[in-house]
Amino acid sequence: MDASRNIYKDEIDFTTLALQSPEFAKYLKSNGQLDFTDPDAVRQLSRSLLQRDFDLKVDIPDKRLCPPIPNRLNYILWLQDLLDTTGDKYQDSYDPDREVVGLDIGTGCCSIYPLLGCSMRPRWSFFATDIDDENIKSSRANISANGLDARVTVLRTDPEEKLIPLDTKVKVPRLDFTMCNPPFYASRDEMVASAEAKDRPPFSACTGAEVEMVTAGGEVAFISRMIEESLQPRDKVRWYTSMCGKLSSVSVLIEKLIEHGNNNYAVTEFVQGNKTKRWALAWSWTDLRPTSAVARNITTVPKHLLPFPAEYTFTITTESIDELASAVDAELTSLPIQWHWSKNSATGVGFAMQNVWSRQARRKLRHPDAMTDQPQVEESKATLGFKVQLKREIDDAKMVKVVIRWVKGTDIVLFESFCGMLKRKIDSKQ
Repeated sequence: MDASRNIYKDEIDFTTLALQSPEFAKYLKSNGQLDFTDPDAVRQLSRSLLQRDFDLKVDIPDKRLCPPIPNRLNYILWLQDLLDTTGDKYQDSYDPDREVVGLDIGTGCCSIYPLLGCSMRPRWSFFATDIDDENIKSSRANISANGLDARVTVLRTDPEEKLIPLDTKVKVPRLDFTMCNPPFYASRDEMVASAEAKDRPPFSACTGAEVEMVTAGGEVAFISRMIEESLQPRDKVRWYTSMCGKLSSVSVLIEKLIEHGNNNYAVTEFVQGNKTKRWALAWSWTDLRPTSAVARNITTVPKHLLPFPAEYTFTITTESIDELASAVDAELTSLPIQWHWSKNSATGVGFAMQNVWSRQARRKLRHPDAMTDQPQVEESKATLGFKVQLKREIDDAKMVKVVIRWVKGTDIVLFESFCGMLKRKIDSKQ
């Protein structure tokens, strides 16, 4: 995640916020501190941040979970990056024309994720579900108060229903993502014990209703249920995602995905100053690969459980980046693949139906009928999609970085084989 996009990367300046929000100023102490044991002060902090930074007017009812805005923003920013790096245009950046539809499972009392998502991306829309009548009522009121009824649909569900009610209540052919901030605890006793173990639980005065905090089996059982449910719609949802409140849950859930044969997943950690950490997991049954910066943005998970890196990088010493670019273009043009090279950006995108670069494959290509035997390259059915980019090293004018980005596919060996081939071919020409 680009830190510059996170407006809360530094501690919130309460004094400045008080000058901008008279309602918040009423709760600020003379020493510039906020009493986090006062539920009214905590709720006003969230309201004032939403008003100032996102132009959102939000009512947060008593006895319901008060969303900490920096943490919720972190999740939305990560979702943006996840979608931006798995777009159909393979541009690894924000596409303002892209329509995105998401599902917020357990939207809470104010539908904070749909509100943030819609305020930041004008072409995003949401379905939002909850099992609590009070949450449904207040969420719908907040959506209407911000003029977002056409973009956010709040739905009442039952605990026995599917968490992802695609084709039943969420009547769309496909979703770009699901998101969820599940109940963390398996019982009320566990919730109380966790709170007592902390020196000063963040937002402790606003812990929310039990229905928002406790579920049978805790978050591992809840997210495991999501994983099992995802096996049926599979690629009708591009990314299934969930936040995790416990680091121990992440490894357990990754292992469940691997057991189901999934190797296209992403993990991250959300750190806000020196306060509460949260983690998030995403998985996809499609073959579009996010960048490593998005999928492997975590320091606390064993390396063998991290998703395979989506970039392979090496450097070449050369006097002319143009000559190197010509060599790369010529090598890949010679293969029976779909390949397009942009000289201006020194970037190319290619797709292959199979391994056509091995020695055995190259020998077959020399046969008179070889080209007629090759399957026609169809981007949607390609087993490997890749991007090659050349970048001049800033501190050494003679060094060029070659970045091979894996954008499509599930075959790790195929991607490694392609990277090894291209590196050998380029090395041999220097």
